[in-house]
Amino acid sequence: MKIVSLADVKAQFSAYVKACENEIVVVTRNGKPVAVLLPVADDDELERLAIAYSHRFQDIIAAARQQIRETGGIRHEDFWNEVASESPATTQ
Repeated sequence: MKIVSLADVKAQFSAYVKACENEIVVVTRNGKPVAVLLPVADDDELERLAIAYSHRFQDIIAAARQQIRETGGIRHEDFWNEVASESPATTQ
């Protein structure tokens, strides 16, 4: 892990983008971490990162977990039966 100041990143952005291919680059402002540069292998990975850090998605997950705690959730078998009943019938 490389730790660099925002001023250094501004001055040598391309170099730090290249450096993040080998190790995470933590960007600091006034000595405190404010951002991270890390490589993205493909669109799927980018989507996973975006979702993982989405406040809206985290709120949805937290609400779902709370609902499961309160209601006990849905049985595994019932879930898959419901999914099957909503899926369009496939023909062979």
